[in-house]
Amino acid sequence: MTEDIGEALAAVGPRLKALRVKRDVTLQSLSESTGISVSTLSRLEAGQRKPNLELLLPLAQAHQVPLDELVGAPTTGDPRVHLRPIDVGRATVIPLTKRPGGIQAYKYVLPADMPREEPDLKVHEGYEWLYVLNGNLRMILGELDLVLPAGEAAEFDTRVPHWFGRADNDPVEFLSLFGRQGERLHLRAKST
Repeated sequence: MTEDIGEALAAVGPRLKALRVKRDVTLQSLSESTGISVSTLSRLEAGQRKPNLELLLPLAQAHQVPLDELVGAPTTGDPRVHLRPIDVGRATVIPLTKRPGGIQAYKYVLPADMPREEPDLKVHEGYEWLYVLNGNLRMILGELDLVLPAGEAAEFDTRVPHWFGRADNDPVEFLSLFGRQGERLHLRAKST
């Protein structure tokens, strides 16, 4: 047990540095936002200082992550899904499924402050289904240039050249179900 705690504490420094570097934050600006000296931050990241709550709480707040992410806490058996967003340049992608293979679910967030870009159509194996939650999604699919407002859905073979982006200056959120082997979504509707 003591060995596990030692290993967890030793991993905190590299985890802190990786978070800071990923966010492109200097030790000086992190020091200013947390009130922790630059030398203490540097020693923490290098593993030369043991982390404690007094140091970790302001760091978790500054990095906007839960404290258990900083210390690599083990899972607790909580049945809720703890989503880990992934920044992919122009968007934030939140994986909603964790199992390998089969249909994968994602939530995409295209923020309003994201720079507008020229469409770069992609092609790959699979089949995709989209549902727009908020905003207006511009979708280019082959020769079609469409705007999907909130509440609209689309499905298509991903071997057709495609691209998604904001249709205007407002943020867009949409769900994507994607099957690599070309699995299609089957909707069953109750007849009226």
